[in-house]
Amino acid sequence: MPTERLTFTGHDGAELAARLDLPEGPHLATALFAHCFTCSKDIPAARRIAARLAGAGIAVLRFDFTGLGHSEGEFENTTFSSNVQDLELAAKALEARGLAPSLLIGHSLGGAAVLRVAGRIPSAKAVVTIGAPFDPGHVTHNFAGALDRIAADGSAEVNLGGRPIRIGREFVEDVSAAALAPDIAKMKKALLILHAPKDDVVGIDNASEIFRAARHPKSFVTLCDADHLVTRLEDAEYAAEVIAAWSTKYLQLRPPAPPPGAPEGIVRVSEADPDGFLQDINSGPRHHAIADEPLAYGGTDRGMSPYGFLSAGLGACTSMTIRMYARRKEWPLSHVRVDVSHDKVHAQDASGVSPAKVDRFIRTVFLEGELSEEQRARLLEIADKCPVHRTLEATSEIVTRTG
Repeated sequence: MPTERLTFTGHDGAELAARLDLPEGPHLATALFAHCFTCSKDIPAARRIAARLAGAGIAVLRFDFTGLGHSEGEFENTTFSSNVQDLELAAKALEARGLAPSLLIGHSLGGAAVLRVAGRIPSAKAVVTIGAPFDPGHVTHNFAGALDRIAADGSAEVNLGGRPIRIGREFVEDVSAAALAPDIAKMKKALLILHAPKDDVVGIDNASEIFRAARHPKSFVTLCDADHLVTRLEDAEYAAEVIAAWSTKYLQLRPPAPPPGAPEGIVRVSEADPDGFLQDINSGPRHHAIADEPLAYGGTDRGMSPYGFLSAGLGACTSMTIRMYARRKEWPLSHVRVDVSHDKVHAQDASGVSPAKVDRFIRTVFLEGELSEEQRARLLEIADKCPVHRTLEATSEIVTRTG
């Protein structure tokens, strides 16, 4: 996934640091991501969601709000309203590059900000919130013990997540006065609400209030036992998958037509976890899978191994070829199932410790329906005409059985 570092000017003239994650294939749409309260554009959930969307053809701009991360400015001088202004300016910076955002994504207080700003960004067609508060003033519970000092002194330093952050009185007053219900009701965008029932920072009742205030089309998807920051890889992966699938419908993505005579296309594999073996596999903008290795070999077992995909290709091609032939002959084949086993282990082969040997695939074909013995025999012969079978048989042994 190519990533471009860039800056744009924020609400007070400070330069805000951003990353633009770009698709490696066709660019079909652009998303704008707003991070959580006092977080940054580089938290794991933001990175994973951006990578998954880029794999689906959607560029993602994620940036640090004023005074946070790598952005200039003083956070204590910001407000909820200034965050909303920064989002508007980010959208304008994208538009100036010909990348006007059609999807807005906000995490926690960033989710509240995208709900407020959505109606002001004409190019936006869809909005996603992750663990967002219905009442932005909810964020003040993170530093409730310092509210009196902030009110008296104008600002105070608080400890949030092990980091000292200075909060100003104007921020507290502004975020406490923010009311989102009118903005949600009139934004006229498709809305996806992602929230974890066990979120102990922003309770699940916030998702209910947002859902009630919104008009259709609106969707709610639970993040199960994820934490508020969606820190676990499997939770971030799930959120990314849901957003990618949901946005495809509401953004009405249309991949460009391939040139005449072009092959099926490129299957692009991108590393998703540099500390393990998780891989994103994309075939065009609509088809996505993940590959991994088992736990015993240092993977996270989130997807099939490379040899698993090889077996799946043989099984799928066999089933399709049999169905195509039976359909043409109008034979009473009611169902096909193909079991494939492969006697190699990818992680062992990759390590170089396994002796070289011929690949051996055991393929068991199950045919259901009122078929004669002659028809069954012929369909098994046709299985060997499968294009993947023909590709593999030059260097592999394929044993076919009936089930």
